[in-house]
Amino acid sequence: MKIKTPVYPETRMDEVTDDYHGTVVADPYRWLEDDNSAETAGWVRAQNDVTFGYLEQIPYREAVRNRLTRLNDYPKEGMPSRHGEWYYYFKNDGLQNQSVFYRSVSADGTDGEVFLDPNTLSEDGTVALNSVSFSKDGKYMAYCVAEAGSDWVDIKVRDTATGEDLPDIIKWVKFSGGSWAKDSEGFYYSRYAEPAAGSEYSGVNEYQKVYYHRLGDPQSADKLIYEDRAHPLRYFNGEESDDGKYIFVTASEGTHGTELLYREKANATAPFRVLFPGFDYDYEVVYCKDDAVYIHTNQDAPNYRLIEVSLLTPHHARTVIPENENTLRGVSDAGGNLFAFYLEDAKSSVYQYNLEGELIRKVDLPDMGTVSGFSGKDEDTVVFYAITSFTSPSTVYTYDIAAGSTTLLKKPQVDFDPDLFTTEQVFYTSKDGTQVPMFIVHRKDLKKDGRNPLMLYAYGGFNLTYGPSFNPTTIMFLEQGGIYALASIRGGGEYGERWHRGGMLENKQNVFDDFIGAAEYLIDNKYTSSDKLAISGASNGGLLVGACMTQRPDLYAVAIPQVGVLDMLRYHRFTVGWGWVVEYGSADDADQFDYIYKYSPLHNLHPGTCYPATLITTGDHDDRVVPAHSFKFAAALQAAQGCDNPTLIRIETNAGHGAGKPTSKRIEEAADIYSFVLWNTGAKVKF
Repeated sequence: MKIKTPVYPETRMDEVTDDYHGTVVADPYRWLEDDNSAETAGWVRAQNDVTFGYLEQIPYREAVRNRLTRLNDYPKEGMPSRHGEWYYYFKNDGLQNQSVFYRSVSADGTDGEVFLDPNTLSEDGTVALNSVSFSKDGKYMAYCVAEAGSDWVDIKVRDTATGEDLPDIIKWVKFSGGSWAKDSEGFYYSRYAEPAAGSEYSGVNEYQKVYYHRLGDPQSADKLIYEDRAHPLRYFNGEESDDGKYIFVTASEGTHGTELLYREKANATAPFRVLFPGFDYDYEVVYCKDDAVYIHTNQDAPNYRLIEVSLLTPHHARTVIPENENTLRGVSDAGGNLFAFYLEDAKSSVYQYNLEGELIRKVDLPDMGTVSGFSGKDEDTVVFYAITSFTSPSTVYTYDIAAGSTTLLKKPQVDFDPDLFTTEQVFYTSKDGTQVPMFIVHRKDLKKDGRNPLMLYAYGGFNLTYGPSFNPTTIMFLEQGGIYALASIRGGGEYGERWHRGGMLENKQNVFDDFIGAAEYLIDNKYTSSDKLAISGASNGGLLVGACMTQRPDLYAVAIPQVGVLDMLRYHRFTVGWGWVVEYGSADDADQFDYIYKYSPLHNLHPGTCYPATLITTGDHDDRVVPAHSFKFAAALQAAQGCDNPTLIRIETNAGHGAGKPTSKRIEEAADIYSFVLWNTGAKVKF
C-alpha cells in the first residue's frame, strides 16, 4: 500500500522583509503570527484536514492507538508528602485525563480519599492542576489551575479541614505558585499585569512583580513586596525563610543566572539587600534557619557546590558540600539532614550529609535510573523517593533517615514484559572530539543489521538534563522492533556548567554537531540506517530537530519537531521569549545575529532539497513557544520540499506547550506520531 503525497493548502506569501544589520531577510509568512485572525484559523483547519487525511490512511494507526491505550492503563501513584495529619499524593487509576489528588492518614494510601479531582473542572480534561503548596500548619492548600495548557494560572485556596475552597482567587499568575508564610496566614506569588484583550497568548509579558496575599482579602488588596521598574524583562519570585525571619527574592533575566536579595520580614519599609549579585551564576536557597542560609550554586564551581552564609555577616561563605568531578544537580533537606543529588555520566546517585557537611552515607538505591524525592520537614524520620527508568515506571520507596534503609512502598504493574529489553550506555565522538554519552534501549534479541527503525531523542539546552524515564510510547515502539536512543548532548547539565556553556550562544552549533554525531554513530554501528532513522525533540529540542534536518537532510528518514523554537530571529518578540536571550542570543545584536541566522531552521530551508518525512506538532494555546513558529516553518517547508516525502503539521486544539495535556490527547498525539514514524521507516509491524 502507498499513501499519496498530500496536496497542501496554498499559503499566501507577502512581501515582508527585515533589515538585520545590513542583511535583508524575507518573512513572507509573517501574517501567520496573528493568532486571532480568521485567515490564520482557516489555514489551521486546512492543514489539519490534510494531516489527518494522511494519518487516517496508515493501516495500523488504530492498532497503535489501542496498544498505547492498554500500556497507559495502569495505576500511577506519586510520592506522598505529609502536611498536618495527612499524607497527600497524586494518583491516576489508568486512563483518567488528569491525575487526582488524594490524601490518607497512612503513607501507603490504603485508606485514601479524593481531596481534589481536576477531572471535574472541565468536560474534556483540559483544565489541569499545575502545582500545589501547603501552609506550614497544613490547614490550607494553595493550588494552581491552568486551562488548555496555557502558562497562565489561577491560584485558589482550599481548607483542608472542610475540603471546601475559600473565596480567594489570584489571577494573571505565570511561572509562580503560592509560597506560604510561616504564620500560614497568607502566601507570596508573582504576577503580571492583565494583558490586553486578544494578546493573552502571544503578547510580551513584562514587569513581573512579587505580592503577598493574606487569606480572606481580595486580590486588589494584596501587598506589593518587590518590583523593579528599571528592568521590565526579569523574573522575580519570593519566599520566606523556614523560621519566618527573612524574605528572599530571586531575580533572573532568563533561564539561568540569578540574583538573590533579602530583607528581614519585620522591617517592611527597608529596601531589599543584595546577597549575591546577578547574573553570572545560579543561586538556589535550600534551607534557612537561625540566620544561616544554605545555597546551591555554581559560583566558582562549574559542577556546583553547597555553601552556607550567615545573613548577619553575608560577605563570608562556608563550603558545606564541595564541588567534585560529578555534577551536583540539587540538594534537598529533611530530618535535619541534606540529600545531594549527583549525576555520574548522566545517571543518578544520592548522598546523605549532616548540616555541617559531613558525609553520612551514599544512599544504596535499589535500582538504576532517575531519582527524585528525599524532601521533608525538620522533624521527619522517614522520607520518600522514586526511581524511574526506560523500562520501569516510577516506583516509590520510603527511606529511614537514621538507619539509611529503604522499603518498597508502591510499585505499578504495566502490561508488558520488561525482561525482553535492555539498556546500554555508549560514548561516541562528536565533530570536535568531545565524548558524548548516549543511552540505547532495545530488545535483547536485537540484530545489528542496520534495518531497525530507531527514534533518536535529545534536548540540549538550558542546563536541563534528561535521564532514563518511563514512557509507554517507547515500550510500544520497542515491541515493534524499534530502538530508542537518548543522547546527552551539550547545552544540557549532565556535566555541569561547562557542558551547558559548551552548547549555548556562539557555541550552539556544538549541540547540533553532537546530535548529528549520535545519528552517525548509530548508523555506523548498524543499529539503524538513514532510511530507518527518526529524530524527535520538543521545545528547545524542536529547534534541535529543525536545525539538524536542515543541516543534514540526508541523514534521517523522519523528523518530528514538537512545539519547536524555529524562527530564531523573532522568538524574543512573543510572551516570555525574551527570557531565552541569555541562552540563544538575539538577532537585535549584530554579532549574535550572525551565528543565529546560520542555524535558524526557518531561514535555512532551501527549495528543491529532499527533506525527511516531517510531522510538526504544536498547540493552539501554546503561550510559551507560540504556534507561529511551527506555522511559518510548516509553510516554508512545504514550499521548499523537493521530493515526495510528506511535510505535515498537526495542530492540537485546546492544548499548550505540553504541561497538563490530558491523557486522551497524549495517547492520540503519540499514536499519530508513531504511526507516522513506523510507516515512513518501513517498519514491519506485528499488531
